[in-house]
Amino acid sequence: MDNQYSEIIDVPYHHVIRTRLGLAPQPPIDEEHEDAHYQGYVWSRIRLVLREPFSEFWGTFILILFGDASVAQVMLTQEFTNAPGGKGFGEYQSVTWSWAIGVMLGVYVAGGSGGHINPAVTFTNCLYRGLPWRRFPIYFLAQFLGGFCASGVVYANYVAAINNFEGDGRRTVPPMKKATAGIFCTYPASFLPRANMIVSEFVVSTVLMFVVFALQDDSNYGAGVALFPMGMFFLVFAIGASFGFQTGYALNFARDFGPRLMSYFVGYGHEVWSAGGYYFWIPMVIPFLGCAFGGLLYDLFIYTGESPVNTPWIGTKRLVQGDALPIAHSSRHNSSRQDTRTPSRQNKRMSSRQDKRITRVEFV
Repeated sequence: MDNQYSEIIDVPYHHVIRTRLGLAPQPPIDEEHEDAHYQGYVWSRIRLVLREPFSEFWGTFILILFGDASVAQVMLTQEFTNAPGGKGFGEYQSVTWSWAIGVMLGVYVAGGSGGHINPAVTFTNCLYRGLPWRRFPIYFLAQFLGGFCASGVVYANYVAAINNFEGDGRRTVPPMKKATAGIFCTYPASFLPRANMIVSEFVVSTVLMFVVFALQDDSNYGAGVALFPMGMFFLVFAIGASFGFQTGYALNFARDFGPRLMSYFVGYGHEVWSAGGYYFWIPMVIPFLGCAFGGLLYDLFIYTGESPVNTPWIGTKRLVQGDALPIAHSSRHNSSRQDTRTPSRQNKRMSSRQDKRITRVEFV
């Protein structure tokens, strides 16, 4: 009995709290960092407990900061004849570049948590790659707050320019001629019917997740940990350059709803919800469906590792019979120290190709 109590007492406090929050007991940091003397300080304890949510918050923050700011600069300087070329400071490709760079840098920032920076990607990793479902709520909250706060910073930075462009105190949404609400969230083209809005977001979300899984798949070419963010840069740039103008390729609940809510609070009014025939729900819901479908396509036709698709009846048997998911992906997120280290440390310690494939599957 004494030995049992001793084992319980020896469990670090942050392991217990992290488990209650749905996170792995060990934080994803180097072993020597976890045992360092400064981890006893109050803020260090908080950081140990919330390392992954903090990573997702700041990764999403960086994504929205660069993306929304690029839209603001291009939109608000259209009439600046003193700009290089006399046509303002930037054009559509400037926006495409900035969103792609924002994704790449956001993934680097959030590498310790898997770099999802997108609730739909977290959802799909839970669905197909064994990420524990109990982790989804805290990731979701962190991603949403990151997008909300970053868009607020962009608004504060450009509020004088918005007043100069629209008029002091005037705030409008598309399709108004000088609407600036599109700086913060997506709005559909005025000619687009509802069905095409849905199809557009579904297609780009499907492509996103299909290629993300390909970049993560070591049994395919894979991108490796170091090149994965660069692969994401090219993917998001290609999506924006090819599918961007109809709905703005939201792809991401946190990218759209957080900034939309912020724009409502700063004075854009109820039109942020009603514009485009109440379009707002499409970038909230469709990315989850599209990403789930993209993951299904990849696992169905290409992926040969462990997945619900690679079970009896292509995964439907467990749904009919209520069986538990018979795969071992949870080993990636369990309490072993090896599985929770940073990607660079994981690579140094992996001894087989299979271990790599199991460990490095969380991304966006």
